[in-house]
Amino acid sequence: MSSDLAAIAGVDTPTRLLIGGQWSAGQRGVLPVIDPATEQPIAEVADAGVQDGLDAVGAAAAALPGWAARAPRERGECLRRAFELMIERAEPLARLMVAENGKALPDARGEIAYAAEFFRWYAEEAVRNEGAFTTSPSGANKILVSHQPVGVSGLITPGDFPAAMATRKIGPALAAGCSVVLKPAKETPLTALAVAGILAEAGVPDGVVNVLPTSKPGPMTEAMLADPRVRKLSFTGSTEVGRMLLKTAADHVINCSMELGGNAPFLVFEDADIDAAVAGAYLAKMRNGGEACTAANRFYVHESVAAEFSAKLAKRLAAVKLGPGLEDGVELGPLVNADTRDKVAGLVAQAARDGGQVLLGGEAPDRPGYFYEATVLDDVPRDAGILSQEIFGPVAPVVRFTGTDEAIALANGTEYGLVSYLYSGDLRRSLQVAEALEAGMVGINRGVVSDPAAPFGGVKQSGIGREGGHDGLLEFTETKYIAVEW
Repeated sequence: MSSDLAAIAGVDTPTRLLIGGQWSAGQRGVLPVIDPATEQPIAEVADAGVQDGLDAVGAAAAALPGWAARAPRERGECLRRAFELMIERAEPLARLMVAENGKALPDARGEIAYAAEFFRWYAEEAVRNEGAFTTSPSGANKILVSHQPVGVSGLITPGDFPAAMATRKIGPALAAGCSVVLKPAKETPLTALAVAGILAEAGVPDGVVNVLPTSKPGPMTEAMLADPRVRKLSFTGSTEVGRMLLKTAADHVINCSMELGGNAPFLVFEDADIDAAVAGAYLAKMRNGGEACTAANRFYVHESVAAEFSAKLAKRLAAVKLGPGLEDGVELGPLVNADTRDKVAGLVAQAARDGGQVLLGGEAPDRPGYFYEATVLDDVPRDAGILSQEIFGPVAPVVRFTGTDEAIALANGTEYGLVSYLYSGDLRRSLQVAEALEAGMVGINRGVVSDPAAPFGGVKQSGIGREGGHDGLLEFTETKYIAVEW
């Protein structure tokens, strides 16, 4: 780790591949890690190649029988200790995340607490992998049902939540008795490597957790999925990449969990508490600077309160301090890379050409780093291009609607279905709308829905399967039925 990074994070962070309990150099040399606030390299990590991937699969396969045979309580105790270590080191881990991801330090602190909670939750779930016992309807035999570990699991995580997306997969996999090979995003490998080091310190045996940063994920992932020892793929990322991975996995009939893109609607009805809706909109939009699959992407507001909502939201976002994530008072850091910033700028420019009114922001400041201003676009036309794709930035386009059925139709008018938000003072209508929304998760009068104890996932093009809760544990198991009589 570079001296600059040591000074920023205050924690010794591995920078090599983790394969079979050994920190090793990668086949492809090194991969630079860039600080999004300065556009300057802060570290170099080993860059994995195809053979590294296969070596990691071999290490995971060798470690699998012993780990699966461990008592559930023993596996849980390792996860519990990892939780404790993450909480003890929360501040340096948060600062490390800011250095490679760019998010504001308060966001990073919140993520570390959230990420650690997956280890605590699955430490408890490890001993609750319950089966079933019944008598067949004919009375001919007994039916025994158990849930066994699915096997070696490939995990692929994005750069927006480098700690939480890793622990949300590693936690249930280890609790179920699986071994894993994790490929973190190339922009944010340091946090994943630090978490892997914590797991080793917590007593997880060599080979159970392997971590492979790489600048060329395609060939390595294809080779790993073609290895018959890999029986599970858990991916969080874009729908476009998810489709390609599903095609590859289909050739080998691999069990897949996919947490894909989102285009979350945020509905504000005429009877909503507007101040509460603005506070919720801030959380739903600005958490992680808008770089979240759960970020509110389209704001549908009843025409009678739209002007008030937009003005108050613009006022709230105008108070947001933009800057490097480690600076005091900063709420909005840079976006993770130049491509993301340029995409956001292009979407805003097109929305303005489409007729949207720029109430706030709308520019990338002239300074080093991948910054973009907090932006509110009012009275955006319903067919504007910005409403049809994931923004992944601090931009809030507001669209007016006139009736409940219309609001539902607008919200559902997308191929995505991860999360929806709605604000209303009428519980009956809120629940009716929540049932009608095509989304795997709905927040009613709340701007945050994520919880380690709840099933997280979407419908339509937003994914397959669930993470978190008991459902997350079952994603890493295979159901076995045994017929027996006595």
